[in-house]
Parts: sequence; structure tokens; C-alpha cells
Amino acid sequence: MNFLAHIYLSKNNKNILIGNFIADAVKGNKFNNFPAEIKAGILLHRAIDNYTDKHPIVRKSKRRLHKRYKHYDGVIIDILYDHFLAKNWHNYSKIPLEVYANNVYSFLQENNELFPTKIQNILPYMIEYNWLVAYASIEGIGKILQGMNKRTKGVSKMDMAIEDLKLYYTEFESDFTTFFIELEQFTKEKTTLLLLT
Repeated sequence: MNFLAHIYLSKNNKNILIGNFIADAVKGNKFNNFPAEIKAGILLHRAIDNYTDKHPIVRKSKRRLHKRYKHYDGVIIDILYDHFLAKNWHNYSKIPLEVYANNVYSFLQENNELFPTKIQNILPYMIEYNWLVAYASIEGIGKILQGMNKRTKGVSKMDMAIEDLKLYYTEFESDFTTFFIELEQFTKEKTTLLLLT
């Protein structure tokens, strides 16, 4: 899952959100350097990624992309799934996506000093280009995929995945909707366990 899903799955615990947001920049056992709830958020992020990677529905989604994108298929699916979460946001939250995103951006800016340097460098771009809202449109997803392709110096060809999104739109959306119900339940149970330890 990508930024929007990880943030959303943190629910109302702001320390879990911080940990979930910064997790990709926290390597190995360095999560032990953080307070208990932020540490739990980092471990939750890892658990979500592991659960997602192994899930049969996600694997089915990735198979549609694997021949063309090889090991980048998972990265692309993470982004495409965030598109369906953003597009169907009204099914998941009573707070409009634009309002939710602005609240998240403000909160992240307030806590920026807690973040690893890599995340501090990403945050301004995330806010300037309004990534969380941009996910909702095909145009926005296209720009994000173009940016990801540039980061791989064109090797990944991820910019072409917008064609695959359009081609298999109904199938990807169906995969996401079914999978996300299971992911929400997994995340709820995992969060409870992590906060108890």
C-alpha cells in the first residue's frame, strides 16, 4: 500500500500515523530509537506491507503487470490501490478527501522534526503536489507514475502503467475493494496487538 492507505489505516492514533508514515526510512531495528506508539506504527507499516505482498488477491493484481514490469509490479499495485481508495473515499470516511489531506499535511508539518531526513525531504513535494488528493484521478496517478519512472531513470517504464490501469480498470478496482476489507480487519487486530506489547 502507498501513502494514503498507510495514513488511513492508522485511524485516529496520531503516533501510529507518524510511525506508519516514516517507516520506509527506518531501517532494521532502528525502530527501537522511537517512543512506543511511533515504534508500533513503524512495525504496523511493515506488517501491512508483508500482509499485502503475500495476499492472493494482490498477487492476482500483480500478475497482470509482471510480464511488462517485472519486480516493479508491486510498487505499481501499491499506487493503483491508493487510486481506488482515493476515488472511492466516500465509502471509507465521512471527511471529504481534500479536508482529510489538508489535516494530515498540517499534522505532518507540525511533527516534521521527528522524521528521518529522507521523509523531511519528501514532505514538501507531497504537500505542494497534493499527492493524497491527486491519487483520486487517473491524471494524478499518471503524474505519480511518471515521477516514479524518473526515479528509476526510466528503467521501470512505470509511466506506461497508466495504460494497464485503463485496460484492467474494473478488475483492479474489484481486487482492491475485496482486499481492502480484509486489510482493514488485519490492521485493526495488528494495531491492538502492537499497542499491548
